[in-house]
Amino acid sequence: MNNHKREIKSFFYSQYFSDGLRMSAGILIPTLVMIQLGDFSMGLTMSLGALCICTVDGPGPVSHKRNAMAAGNLCMLAVAIITGFARLNVYTLGLEITLASFLFSMFTVYGNRTASIGTSALLIMILMMDKEVPPPQLPAFCATLVGGGLWYMVFSLVFVGLRPYRAAQQILGENVADIARFLRIKADFYIHTTDIDANYRKLVLQQIQVSNHQDAVREILFKSRLMVKESTPASRIIILTFIDLVDMFEQIMATHYDYESIRVRFEKTGVLNEIAGFLHHVADDLDNIGYAILANDRPEKLSNLELRLEQLKLKIDAVGTDDKETSNLVLKKILINLRDLSKSISNIYKYYHSKASEGLVQSPTDVEYSKFVTHQDYAPHIFWDNFTLNSGAFKHALRVAIVCLVGFITAKNVSLGGHSYWVLLTIIVILKPGFSLSKQRNYQRLIGTIAGGAIGILVLNFVPDKTAQFIILIVFMIGTYSFLRLNYIVAVIFTTPYVLILFKFLGLGLINVAQERIIDTLIGSGIAFIASYVLFPTWEFEQINQTLRSVITANVNYLRKVSESISGKVVETTEYKLARKDVYVNSANLSAAFERMTSEPKSKQRSIKDIHKFVVLNHILTSYTANIASALIRSGQIPPHPDMLKLVKRGIAVLKETDKKLSGETIAMPPETPKTDTLPKPETVAVPLTADDLLMKEQLGFINKITLDIAKVTDNILR
Repeated sequence: MNNHKREIKSFFYSQYFSDGLRMSAGILIPTLVMIQLGDFSMGLTMSLGALCICTVDGPGPVSHKRNAMAAGNLCMLAVAIITGFARLNVYTLGLEITLASFLFSMFTVYGNRTASIGTSALLIMILMMDKEVPPPQLPAFCATLVGGGLWYMVFSLVFVGLRPYRAAQQILGENVADIARFLRIKADFYIHTTDIDANYRKLVLQQIQVSNHQDAVREILFKSRLMVKESTPASRIIILTFIDLVDMFEQIMATHYDYESIRVRFEKTGVLNEIAGFLHHVADDLDNIGYAILANDRPEKLSNLELRLEQLKLKIDAVGTDDKETSNLVLKKILINLRDLSKSISNIYKYYHSKASEGLVQSPTDVEYSKFVTHQDYAPHIFWDNFTLNSGAFKHALRVAIVCLVGFITAKNVSLGGHSYWVLLTIIVILKPGFSLSKQRNYQRLIGTIAGGAIGILVLNFVPDKTAQFIILIVFMIGTYSFLRLNYIVAVIFTTPYVLILFKFLGLGLINVAQERIIDTLIGSGIAFIASYVLFPTWEFEQINQTLRSVITANVNYLRKVSESISGKVVETTEYKLARKDVYVNSANLSAAFERMTSEPKSKQRSIKDIHKFVVLNHILTSYTANIASALIRSGQIPPHPDMLKLVKRGIAVLKETDKKLSGETIAMPPETPKTDTLPKPETVAVPLTADDLLMKEQLGFINKITLDIAKVTDNILR
């Protein structure tokens, strides 16, 4: 019960609810103010402008939000004026819809934020196409629209400026909760009743979530001048917490072993359940920290992890004592990782209980910050370079343009009433670059509209009081914008009754509007679904090779850092972290591509089982590499080990040969037998290997085996 209460409270503390409040207030205030001043029509127009600009108001640094909303206002002004004149003739309006749909859909080549500007421009075009504004009044009307957009822009920036660190806290708290969920899935591998393959599927899905949130945190922290330049206690604590979280995620990844083998060897000892139990306790602490960060509070320790570690150590030591034939070296290695996790948890607690955190780890330099974030290039040639059917963005834009024209013609001839723009609105919302995303949105939109329509009719029939209806409208409105990025189907369920109540206030018929909205949604959904299947469809199998190559390249780079360390070269921790980030981001992209592929038609699911094997093998490979990298970082510079270096180089050679196959290059020899003369011969004499070195050598041997398995699976994919 307490967990459910905490989840509910976490939602109200989250960025999603905060965004919902900000967007709803920004849209409603102009209308409410103008009602008091006696000009409801102007207020409604300003709210319409604010509604369009709020779609650009996504998470991120304040400077990015400001620039995007400013660009959104310029686009809105241009599109509103053009549409206002184009709508006077059905042919010019059809031409504008086609050209604008193509142009603004092409904005996806510049990333999500620019794509949202395109969506905002299309939204105002759709809302203006049935708006009867006489040409002489059009400039004033468009100025009022932009006035609403500028109002929202100022309101949003002030809202964020009042609590400059709040957005970073919220997204950081959500990232902590993601890692806690990932850790619980990881803990289940040590429980003998868990199906390992099914658990891997859950793990890679959660890894996508962790990776997406970590990228969002990096952007809001490291691209924000306020967070980077100002050395305030709040900014320092947030940055230090995030750095520790990223390191902790690597430690969690590094607790990967051959679970089948470990279960066979240690199941009877009961120590594996103890390890799983400890990981669940760490996850509880993470949930506690995440909730406290969301609530803007100081987290208090839940349990004594150090004491639990000591108890676990005694049990692991007993395994080696009781059974002389069973080595507990692997368990000791796991214990080291668990100890590191415990230290990271303790560090985070200290950050929130130390005066200004002045004695803690210093923040990274500006150079290090810039290395960990990607920077969007807005060069014009990127736009023109995508004018080819080989470009997914171009095919998407072409599809949207054609489908919007078909939707416009259909709406003019088939739609029930004067709100035919709902057909186009449905198409714009549903059509995505990939088939699977379009299919998912289609389903969510249909179910949400029907369910929401039923709720709206019930509310308006059984709640006659106007004040109560207005309060419910605000609740539905906040719900719409709160769930828009969190759960789209819930957002649509809130949107439909919100629109129905709004139209009732505007004096439009309830049943007619509800019926019209549902039928127009069905028409738009049907057109969008057919188009996503037959009109320049983009299937995942067409681009999976490039995704696989990106993952392999990232793994090769990570293994190179390991080989440099083993050869005696000093490798900076930052270099390891950059290589690690690249691996995790590309692995998450691969997992996401695989998930999208599973929702496509069966006929388009090429080599789906082998790709799933590749995803799992890649996860195991990156986990073992992270394990070794973590050990090398702790030990610092080590004497060169020729045998271990040879193993690493062999694994790199296999992956490079596999990459060549994926690129279509002819391979001179099978990856199982890479040329030995490509392996550098260390000049130093081999030194005796310690127990830790032997374990590392064993792990490197396993990495070799995994790379060979990846090569074989890749051969199957390419057949």
